Amino acid sequence: MGNIVMFTIIAAVIVISALLCVTTTRIMRAATYMLFVLLGVAGIYFLLDYTYLGAAQIAVYAGGVTMIFVFAIQLVSKRSLQGLEERVKASKMITGGLAALAGLVVVSLILFKTGYLTIAPTNTEVPMKEIGMALVGAGKYQYVLPFEFISLFLLACIIGGLAIARKEDKA
Repeated sequence: MGNIVMFTIIAAVIVISALLCVTTTRIMRAATYMLFVLLGVAGIYFLLDYTYLGAAQIAVYAGGVTMIFVFAIQLVSKRSLQGLEERVKASKMITGGLAALAGLVVVSLILFKTGYLTIAPTNTEVPMKEIGMALVGAGKYQYVLPFEFISLFLLACIIGGLAIARKEDKA
């Protein structure tokens, strides 16, 4: 019973923070709400006794949100940080909502057509050792090498973004 109550509280925090993240116009508030979402996901991992995944969630993604704070301060203009930019028009919000609804309908149709939702759940659990080996292993169907390549690529993108943003005009 306690797990259900905790899951409900964590899920409510995740949903509310996610909605606030996508509806706010201030970038620092959006990054803060995203931090709450990521910490909530880590809370669900801890609730499921996946302490390794919970710790990795906090270390990797919460650290990533800290980097978003730093780059938001450096790359975004002072007017948008203070919330002085113009607001999103209602027509754009309606268009975005309709696009999201269309995506939801397409995904739902695919799930029903493939029978994915009608498959009876099994009570087999994957041992934590197998999950850990898949995440940090270097063999076939393991993720440490793709993760390292992606991290190097993102580092190059960050450095390139900073170089472009900080370029001074020679006029």
